[in-house]
Amino acid sequence: MTEQNNNTTHFGFKTIDAKQKVSMVADVFHSVAARYDLMNDLMSLGIHRLWKRFTIDCSGVRPGQQVLDLAGGTGDITALFSKRVGPTGKVVLADINASMLNVGRDKLRDSGLVSNIEYVQANAEALPFADNSFDIISIGFGLRNVTDKDAALRSMFRVLKPGGRLLVLEFSKPEQQWLSKVYDLYSFKLLPAMGQLVANDKESYQYLAESIRMHPDQDTLKAMMQDAGFAEVSYHNLTGGIVALHRGYKF
Repeated sequence: MTEQNNNTTHFGFKTIDAKQKVSMVADVFHSVAARYDLMNDLMSLGIHRLWKRFTIDCSGVRPGQQVLDLAGGTGDITALFSKRVGPTGKVVLADINASMLNVGRDKLRDSGLVSNIEYVQANAEALPFADNSFDIISIGFGLRNVTDKDAALRSMFRVLKPGGRLLVLEFSKPEQQWLSKVYDLYSFKLLPAMGQLVANDKESYQYLAESIRMHPDQDTLKAMMQDAGFAEVSYHNLTGGIVALHRGYKF
């Protein structure tokens, strides 16, 4: 969803031409790819690993199934799915960013995960897969970076099999006022400083903090999923609503 009109959108707190966003987001992730895993551990104190495991546990994934890990980045969620679907299943790690995809491929291969994983560079707004291809689609911390979120959700709905499930793990809106204040202080003071210290890249982490604030809140995203055709849409707040896991089915 372009938040302004058909020609403009948000890049963090800035309003830009919608056509510019893909390349600007790409620059951010080319910049952060090499230290992405380290920064995730530092930024979340390792809690991101619990959020991802919870996502897998809620997926209902079974051996032999076909899974699309969209915006899969450095492959944490792909690795977890790979172990669950087993040798008869398949996980496609898809990401629009070649740098992130390369880091993910190298990391998973170094871990010995090769037989049931494929890698595809793809834009979530126009997925290059046939209709009804996947039993499960996950997108972890990637939807907020998509320019046209409505188009991306429709594209995910199209390639999901009937009876399939979409899981959207994303930063969201804290439930308590006091937590929002603490989270703002952390996001806009500590996070950019950490990015400068560890990755020598303050600007990219400033964008990431701003992009979280511009992302639709829990109920808005739920409505967007319903509008895209998903049924029985629900969400579960994690860590006080700092993160939410949305789930929806294609019937």
